[in-house]
Amino acid sequence: MRILIVEDDRALGIFLQKGLQLEGRTVDWVGDGDAAVRYVSEQEPDLMVLDLGLPCRDGMDVLVEMQGRFHRTAVLVLTGRSQVEERVRCLDLGADDCLLKPFSLQELLARCRAILRRKEQFADPTLRHGGVEMNRMERKVRRGGVEVELTGKEFALLEFLLQRKGQCCTRAELLREVWKMAPDSATNVVDVYINYLRRKLADAQGDGESGEGVIETVRGQGYRLRSVGVSGGMGECGPMVMAGGGHRDGAGGDSGLVAA
Repeated sequence: MRILIVEDDRALGIFLQKGLQLEGRTVDWVGDGDAAVRYVSEQEPDLMVLDLGLPCRDGMDVLVEMQGRFHRTAVLVLTGRSQVEERVRCLDLGADDCLLKPFSLQELLARCRAILRRKEQFADPTLRHGGVEMNRMERKVRRGGVEVELTGKEFALLEFLLQRKGQCCTRAELLREVWKMAPDSATNVVDVYINYLRRKLADAQGDGESGEGVIETVRGQGYRLRSVGVSGGMGECGPMVMAGGGHRDGAGGDSGLVAA
């Protein structure tokens, strides 16, 4: 599960980021409305925690921009605006919940968990990219209609790559999210399992194709699923917009009130 924090107060944004990371989430943070819209359009996170009082583009304008376009991203609005009408408007614009400032971190975490639970109940169990199809409920993978037998870890690795929709995944990120290991661990386990996946996906095609036709190496960065219709060459991985997405270096589970 990927969560985006949109909060112009840097200290508060990082505090919320770390609190959610302690629950095992991958969490990124941006500080203005324009960056939020760009991030959602490129990454489509599972949940966005959105402050209304933002520079560049107000949080309400972000909701308007998202309305009807990004169905995959749920929204929890944070606001210091006490008027009921403001919160009603947010909900009418597509927000899933609103939390009035000041708030307890524990309440915010609980509301995030509740939103994500509801989201999972209605989520499409099938992930697709090119000719690769994964049914997460049946735990089955097919390529071009041919079933591909994967181990549990191979399945988890491919699932993460599919969820990123062709975005670059660094080795450090894969270690952290798939293997639950420190991102600076001295191991080649990611490269080994990428090769396992490539071989099995290539075998399913049955035409001697190299596994690089599905999973491409991004020089000096990591791996990504190759864009449909693109072949050959190594790409480059653009810099992440966020500060420390998914880095678990600990924030306390403070149950005190958080104010803007």
